[in-house]
Amino acid sequence: MKLVQCVPNFSEGRRPEVIAAILDAIKGVEGVTLLDHKPDVDHNRVVVTFVGDASVVAEAAFRATAKAAELINMETHRGEHPRMGATDVIPFVPLTGATMEDCVQIAEALGERIARELAIPVYLYEKAAKKPERRNLADVRRGEYEGLKLDINKEERHPDFGPARLHRSAGATVVGARPPLVAFNVNLASGDVKIARAIAKAVRESSGGLPAVKGLGLMLEATGQAQISMNMVDFTVTGLHTVFEAIKLEAAKHGVTVASSEVIGLLPAKAMLDVAAHYLQLTDFNQEQVLELKLAARHEG
Repeated sequence: MKLVQCVPNFSEGRRPEVIAAILDAIKGVEGVTLLDHKPDVDHNRVVVTFVGDASVVAEAAFRATAKAAELINMETHRGEHPRMGATDVIPFVPLTGATMEDCVQIAEALGERIARELAIPVYLYEKAAKKPERRNLADVRRGEYEGLKLDINKEERHPDFGPARLHRSAGATVVGARPPLVAFNVNLASGDVKIARAIAKAVRESSGGLPAVKGLGLMLEATGQAQISMNMVDFTVTGLHTVFEAIKLEAAKHGVTVASSEVIGLLPAKAMLDVAAHYLQLTDFNQEQVLELKLAARHEG
């Protein structure tokens, strides 16, 4: 088996019945295991995680994309998180027995099918990108749905697959292949989104901050808190504890504190073990000292 993880993001976090329909589409594919889904009301977005053999994950992603196109209208969608389509992004991640090239091939085939059968323009990103300027998701999603609606007819914004026009309700979709990442948010004890944006700029790599960190400042209306929303694209380069401490320091400069943090979706055990080892100042610690991981390793062997 070539085990592949798929982590699609859908532009719906407020209507449980729509989310349930999308999840049912995924669960209807034999051989696919739904692991997690995390809706967010303020972001108006749900992150879904499922795994399966390379031969079936694309089918589940396609069915979910078709269902989202049927039920989500981007003309009326509003949310804090950047987005450009009903199914905003579909990354494939290689797990046991699978390679990055396997995931690139899956992404290319799925992108072509979505464009052909659903008339949704598709952009390829990260390891599947056909153009270097499309490797970074933020660059592909520049201007979001509203901006792309105006610019998609320009040659530099033409999709990799499908028509150079947005789907009438589903917008556009980004499909790609990437290593595991951690979606990590830090909430401030403040409602000042300008502070969150300043902190995000200070910690993200593109602004001269921490390597392998992407981030932006958002406002959570439901809680009245400002948030630094991040993608940790390689937690072995910059760990969660490193960025958390950096945010605390930056927040202190603005006279505010950190209220809480959250992980969206799933993450590798090592990411949390690194945090524990750092704060406990453990020496010579390795994951085989974690009982459940040791048992799982012996079972796999």
